[in-house]
Amino acid sequence: MSRWNPIRELEDIVQNYHRMMTPSRMQGLVNEPGKEAMAHAEWMPAVDISETEQAYLVKAEIADVKKEDIKLSVHEHVLKLSGERRLEKQDNGPRHHRIERVYGAFARRFTLPEDADETKLAAEYRDGVLNVTIPKMDQIQPRAIDIKISG
Repeated sequence: MSRWNPIRELEDIVQNYHRMMTPSRMQGLVNEPGKEAMAHAEWMPAVDISETEQAYLVKAEIADVKKEDIKLSVHEHVLKLSGERRLEKQDNGPRHHRIERVYGAFARRFTLPEDADETKLAAEYRDGVLNVTIPKMDQIQPRAIDIKISG
């Protein structure tokens, strides 16, 4: 006879749910125009997107990912962030008793607004957060033209 532990049972349910809902298990979803594309990946980092008068800002939480393992590209007005968080295995290292963080490949894609200047994109990686700044293009201000009517 074993003792019932409702907390442990709940943890198992949550773990199974997260395992089922990873993008690699959700292949085949139809991408709608203007919606974020789901790529084959082990996990997806959390992302905040904001806007100022001068630029769009993308912040991605990718803690414990080496700078060399992060790829950022823009093609046909789509920003793609991809990379991999690796679990380093050491023979003489510590024994893991619990691993809750997700490891493996990740990918996110975002369609940029029409006024985003993708040629001046800037990125900075610090404290596990990737900050991407996409400046807005200078807007040409409309000007009034005096029309002389002859007649």
